[in-house]
Amino acid sequence: MMFKLFGGKKEEPAEQKQSLFERMKQAVTRTRENLAERIEDVISFRKEIDASTLDELEATLIAADLGTTTTNEVLAAMREKVDRKLIGDGDELKRVLKQELLAILQRAEEARPRIEVEPPEVILVVGVNGAGKTTTIGKLAHALRAQGKTVLLAAADTFRAAAIEQLEIWGQRTGAEVIKTKPGGDPSAVLYDALQAAKSRKADYVIVDTAGRLHNKTHLMAELEKMHRTAERILPGAPHETLLVMDGTTGQNGLQQAKVFTEAAGVTGIVLTKLDGTAKGGVVVAISREMNLPVRYVGVGEKQGDLIPFNASDFVDSLFQ
Repeated sequence: MMFKLFGGKKEEPAEQKQSLFERMKQAVTRTRENLAERIEDVISFRKEIDASTLDELEATLIAADLGTTTTNEVLAAMREKVDRKLIGDGDELKRVLKQELLAILQRAEEARPRIEVEPPEVILVVGVNGAGKTTTIGKLAHALRAQGKTVLLAAADTFRAAAIEQLEIWGQRTGAEVIKTKPGGDPSAVLYDALQAAKSRKADYVIVDTAGRLHNKTHLMAELEKMHRTAERILPGAPHETLLVMDGTTGQNGLQQAKVFTEAAGVTGIVLTKLDGTAKGGVVVAISREMNLPVRYVGVGEKQGDLIPFNASDFVDSLFQ
């Protein structure tokens, strides 16, 4: 893996990094085609880059789902450079655009750096139903188990019997034990049992599935807050990471979900699923800018191994190569 899952950078073979970059590049194919073609249309046949060029670029960035706020910030920085004659041609425009996008992503990463903690590390996974939450948990467990880590899965989405069953299937696939209760049981009680089990068995990770029904329901947000308190009581500092799973195909509509969950659950990072299924991958930048939250992982397919750690440089390069 390019990163220890929730730690710092780790050395890796050059071919592995190349593989991750190629997978990212493939995942953003539709976004790249959409963005690159539009940018070429904007800069073609222009001898110089001026204010009108940037006015045309604005529609291109919004079409890639950067959103109005992020687009305005990027263009403000670029206009200042155009005024100072620091952008002379199309190649320089693309270079500066890449710099601005990367800067936004890196600021979010710096605001919420990854930390290493003593096991068991507790990862709370939240998100609305249909975003790919339980599948993401399974893929994350697969990645950790491939590193030789012991993983417990807590089936705390007790409102949906199907969610418990789905998590059990992932447990069987990945060799991760599942802690559960009957449908309709107390989610915090499941979390309590899972954390006690993890402590006694010296597990490395506890990944917690949570209810995702109707993100705007007050009782659901209250339940997430209760789970935070339960985790902190059993393991001071837990949960160590709260990941919000978002469907990449929903684009800007997903930002309101992110805001609601961040307020209730203390989200520390985003997992963006179905990145390979959208031409609006610019939402990655919009999330980072507007929520000040880093994207931790992206889903790039349906297989167990199709969850890859997000790398800002690789992502931005992939949009233009």
